[in-house]
Amino acid sequence: MFRRSLRSVLVSSPVLLLIALLPATALPAHASSSSTPPNFDASARPGNEAEDAIAINPTNPHNIVAMATLSDAPAGLAVDVTFDGGVTWNRRVIGRGGGQLGDICCDEQLSWDHFGNLWMTYLHNVNPDTVVALSTDGGLSFTKVASVAPTTPTGSKSPKNAQPKAARTGGNHYADQPSISTGPNSVWVSYTSFPSTVIQAFGAPVTGLGQYGAFTKPQSVPTSDGRGDYGDTAVGPNGQVMVIYQDTTGGQGGSHIYTAVDPDGLGPAGFISPQLLAHSRVGGFDYIPAQPDRSVDAEANLAWDRSGGPHTGRVYAIWTQEVKNESDNMDVMLQYSDDDGATWTPAVRLNDDHTQNSQFNPAIALDQTSGDVAVSWYDARNDFGNRGSGDTDGIPNDDVQIWATYSTDGGASFLPNFRVSAGTSNASDAGDYFDFGDYTHAAFQSGLFYPAWSDNSNSMGTNPDGRLHQLDLYTAKVVVG
Repeated sequence: MFRRSLRSVLVSSPVLLLIALLPATALPAHASSSSTPPNFDASARPGNEAEDAIAINPTNPHNIVAMATLSDAPAGLAVDVTFDGGVTWNRRVIGRGGGQLGDICCDEQLSWDHFGNLWMTYLHNVNPDTVVALSTDGGLSFTKVASVAPTTPTGSKSPKNAQPKAARTGGNHYADQPSISTGPNSVWVSYTSFPSTVIQAFGAPVTGLGQYGAFTKPQSVPTSDGRGDYGDTAVGPNGQVMVIYQDTTGGQGGSHIYTAVDPDGLGPAGFISPQLLAHSRVGGFDYIPAQPDRSVDAEANLAWDRSGGPHTGRVYAIWTQEVKNESDNMDVMLQYSDDDGATWTPAVRLNDDHTQNSQFNPAIALDQTSGDVAVSWYDARNDFGNRGSGDTDGIPNDDVQIWATYSTDGGASFLPNFRVSAGTSNASDAGDYFDFGDYTHAAFQSGLFYPAWSDNSNSMGTNPDGRLHQLDLYTAKVVVG
């Protein structure tokens, strides 16, 4: 990735905490702060795997595909496939040394549709286009199906602090951080078109396994000030499409977060004017001890309920807030809308810790079989620099674990936070400017929630680089219900 008005939300107030009042039997025995769910080292390879993607096959929930950028390699993606829920993995590298997919830089994302198509988007090292690839065999192979060039005017200047990966040179226009989402009968991709930082989106109809139509021409999403980045995409139950983005693409001072909707998706309407979701004190390049080189952004993400349950049509948005600018006290916030983003609920804080440490790079996933929604994030709550269980180096707030929560009642309440990662990781020890990357992801299907993250704790004893060196791609199996 190139790198990179709240409605009176006061994240320090305890009234913003949502703690589920659920019976003890609703919490799986392993989903607590004292007992972690089964962890898997999906990649188990030398070098750094950061900036992760994951998806679950709705036609076979034991089929999971996880991916990570090889951040210290010239090109390539780590691709890890399991057909038994994570017990065994097929591991390989794609997008290296040419071939149909080209040399892949980064920014991979995944989405599985109900036909069993696994869709991927990513960026080339040199080609400025946003690329779409398709797998119909559970992630064992991918075929490039589209390469869409940004259509932004080329006379604008790049935003301050927009830092491309050194390997990628797209000429005078290029794409950044594409995201991909599938709906009932369509697939959609949005991305930022540089240098003018306009959000653009395109989509295609999908009618069956391996059956899809032509991709539309990219359309520009109206933005409040002509600038937006670090976005995400979601498709609603009627084929409508929403994008979310922040307007400040550089610096640490803060940003506005917006959503915009195309009410008829592949129809003629196009995206309507954006709606202000929130004001975050997290800028486009906000440096924190846990991400000292790469920095973080507000990392807003979406999930749309198409389950057919009582909350069908509800769309959820998550983002990161900083309690006070440059305090590094960051929290994960959630809002939802029942009217396609015209109005949103007040923001609530999902992390229930009582520390001033960082929570960042949140990921949201929704189980379309139940409507349950889950969120995971990197969390430094246990790092007080006292050489305790959450500290590796005597420095506070720079070591992280993965924590999560979920809701089974449409976001009205959330389970008390539980720890997911068995170990504690440190990005600086990876020895790469990329740190943990710009984002992470999670997948949720048929009651199984799988967060993905970059981990150098070597808690599974399978990282070839050992403990507190390069990062492996990890996931875990959380049983919900």
